[in-house]
Amino acid sequence: MPGLARREQPLTVHHLNQLLLVCSLVLLVAVAAVRISSRSGLPSLLVYLGIGIAMGQDGVGDVHFNNAELTQVIGYAALVVILAEGGLGTKWKEIKPALPAATSLALVGIAVSVGVTATAAHYLIGLEWRQALIIGAVVSSTDAAAVFSVLRKVPLPARVTGILEAESGFNDAPVVILVVAFCTAGPVEHWYVLLGEITLELAIGAAIGLAVGWLGSWGLRHVALPASGLYPIAVMAIAVTAYAAGALAHGSGFLAVYLAAMMLGNAKLPHWPATRGFAEGLGWIAQIGMFVLLGLLVTPHDMGDDIVPALVIGLVLTMVARPLSVVVSLLPFRIPWQEQTLLSWAGLRGAVPIILATIPMVSGITESRRIFNIVFVLVVAYTLIQGPTLPWLARKLRLGESEGAADLGIESAPLERLRGHLLSVAIPKGSRMHGVEVAELRMPSGAAVTLVVRDGTSFVPLPTTVLRRGDELLVVATDPVRDAAERRLRAVGQGGKLAGWLGLAGNGTGPHSRHSGQ
Repeated sequence: MPGLARREQPLTVHHLNQLLLVCSLVLLVAVAAVRISSRSGLPSLLVYLGIGIAMGQDGVGDVHFNNAELTQVIGYAALVVILAEGGLGTKWKEIKPALPAATSLALVGIAVSVGVTATAAHYLIGLEWRQALIIGAVVSSTDAAAVFSVLRKVPLPARVTGILEAESGFNDAPVVILVVAFCTAGPVEHWYVLLGEITLELAIGAAIGLAVGWLGSWGLRHVALPASGLYPIAVMAIAVTAYAAGALAHGSGFLAVYLAAMMLGNAKLPHWPATRGFAEGLGWIAQIGMFVLLGLLVTPHDMGDDIVPALVIGLVLTMVARPLSVVVSLLPFRIPWQEQTLLSWAGLRGAVPIILATIPMVSGITESRRIFNIVFVLVVAYTLIQGPTLPWLARKLRLGESEGAADLGIESAPLERLRGHLLSVAIPKGSRMHGVEVAELRMPSGAAVTLVVRDGTSFVPLPTTVLRRGDELLVVATDPVRDAAERRLRAVGQGGKLAGWLGLAGNGTGPHSRHSGQ
């Protein structure tokens, strides 16, 4: 036995080395594919799925993988990271006015979409009602990764962006409940029972997410960690804790992680740019791994008979179910028809429906493999159509907003022993702080611009020093005026030296304010 152990050990290490090599090559190819997809306008998820298919049994890699349960578990974990990254990048001031409409779209809209799509799958394709309802529920969820990636490239009105982002964060919970209910053996429960479960899980998830997010942001703002690199790890750990707590409490873990991350992202935490970059990197890794794994699970030569049914169901979903759900759910909010048209076309599907399609496979539902194939073809085909055409439609509807003044990049590092904060302010190209003198910043008492870095050279500014694009400022602020100083800097960045006249004073003016440098 000792000899056998010695013979097996090099083989195990060799397999590990091969696995690391394959994973690193896949990541490098996927990162290069991001550039290709951004230039061509194709959604990146199609590229990653293509990589997985190429590695699979019908591709050059000839990797045989059919573990739907493992795919579902990894997909859920990746979705948690993607929702956390999306929540961290969501601005509360943009999403707050859209919450009622997004909630209606995530509940009423889902019900309408499921009903219309399931009816089409039953009567047009000939599926049994259970399979039809499962497909209707699976494809009714918009994908957070797809929505977040597209919206950040399209300058849409704040209300439209807020509705789409909030909807993609909210509608996973009711869809998961519906899919699990339809996949359960025995008769499907009455609609009012499902509605009660959905409401209860959303309420529990929202309460836990908000509580964890508030406690986490309070702790990170008041407890200085010994290294700046710990802040990104702590933020992601708090977000994942919200998901785990919500799921263990029989609530919506997906809603909990999204709300917790949104609270953290709007809490002005220390070392925020580093945290944001770390979260984006994890989000990319999660998307790449999830899509490649889903591509491996696909067997392309078995999909021939499911292409036409998938296209028919997708056509009904895109042209009938989604527009009808938008009109019905947004009827009380009097949203213009141009925005409703864009909301209808922007109901992007991505990896979430494909992951949810593994639930009937794990549950042993009849024809579950066909359900998976139909969902896969539908998502790929209509993402290929909707994603690249969304910017064009926004321009045709005249909903693309022109770029305003670029927001400042402000990073805060706590000075624990001095009871203060060191703010690092980057003046971007489009900022209206360009041409403003240091004295015209009118910083609150207790805050001052101590250093300016320009073209690689640092100097102590005078009150008459004129700020320029590309400058980096170091601002020292005492703890009581830290928030007021940041609000004042952002106000000047948006309104220039006339920020006070434009109503953007940001608490930086008044009888207690003074000129920086005096």
